Amino acid sequence: MPVQCPDNRSHGVNLTDRTAFNLYDLHSHTTASDGLLTPEALVLRAHERGVNLLAITDHDTTEGIAPAKEAIARHGLPLQLITGVEISTRWQNHEIHIVGLGMDIDHPAICGLLDSQRQKRQQRAEEIAARLEKAGIPGALEGARRLAGDGEITRGHFARYLVECNKADTIAKVFKSYLARGKTGYVPAQWCTIEQAIEAIQLSGGRAVVAHPGRYQLSTKWLKRLLQFFAEAGGDAMEVAQCQQPPNERQQLALYAQEYGLAASQGSDFHQPCAWIELGRNLWLPAGVEALWLRFPHIQNNVPAQAGTGSEV
Repeated sequence: MPVQCPDNRSHGVNLTDRTAFNLYDLHSHTTASDGLLTPEALVLRAHERGVNLLAITDHDTTEGIAPAKEAIARHGLPLQLITGVEISTRWQNHEIHIVGLGMDIDHPAICGLLDSQRQKRQQRAEEIAARLEKAGIPGALEGARRLAGDGEITRGHFARYLVECNKADTIAKVFKSYLARGKTGYVPAQWCTIEQAIEAIQLSGGRAVVAHPGRYQLSTKWLKRLLQFFAEAGGDAMEVAQCQQPPNERQQLALYAQEYGLAASQGSDFHQPCAWIELGRNLWLPAGVEALWLRFPHIQNNVPAQAGTGSEV
C-alpha cells in the first residue's frame, strides 16, 4: 500500500514565498536516462514546485546537466542546479545505486567510469532483448531504444515497451513478471564496485551518497552491513528522506546515518509526474543529522547545521 505523501502546503507554507524555507531535491531523472521529462521541462517543473536546489542524477550519465543549466539561464529561474549522477554498482550480489553530487562532470575520473558503465549497460540491454525474443517477445531492443531516444537504455525502457505490447498493465507488473531476478528478461549486469564509484565521484570533487537504502529489500542486518561497508570505503552520505516512505523509515535511516557517521541527503527520485512521487514533496530531514548540502560551500542556503527545524517543509 503506497504511503500517502502530504503536499507541502499542508504545513501552511506558501510555495510562492521562496523566503519562507529552502526546499532541496537531490535526486531526479530526465530523458537523458529513464525520466519522462526533458531537462528543460524538469527544471521548469522544479521551479513551479518551489524547489530551490535541484540535483539531476540520471543513471550512469550526466548528459542532462548542460541543457538543464541552459534552460535555467534562458528562463531566468531562481533555481540552483547541482551536478549529479546515479551510478549502478554491485555489492554482495545486490545492485546498489550510488548518487554522486557536486562533481566536475568533465573530470577524467568520472568520465572514464561512466564510459565503462555505458558499455556495460549496452551489453545488458542486448542480452535482455535476446532473452525476451527467445520468450516470444521480438523487437524489444528496438522498442527500448526508441523510448530512450538519445538517453541511456534502462530496464525502465524495456518495461514501457512491454506495457506497449500489452504484456502487463503497469511497469511494476512488467518488472514482477519479466525483469525481476529469476524472470525471463533478468540479466545481472556487471557494474562497477561501490569503491570504484566512490573513488571516481570524490576524485571529481563530489560527494558519494547511498541512494534509497530502504528499497533494496535487505534485512536490517544486511542493510547495516551495507552502510558500514560504504562508510568504511570513504562514502559521504546516505539518502534519509524521500517523498514516499513506509512509516518510521525516515527516523530509522536517520539513526543509521548517525551510527555510521554519514551525512543525510534527501530526494524524490522523480521520474515522471504521478500521484505519489513529486519534485520537492515531503522532503525534510529529522533532527540530529548533518544535512549533506552543508558540505557544499558554494550552495547559498540558510538552513541550520542540524536538520529537523528550519528544513521541515
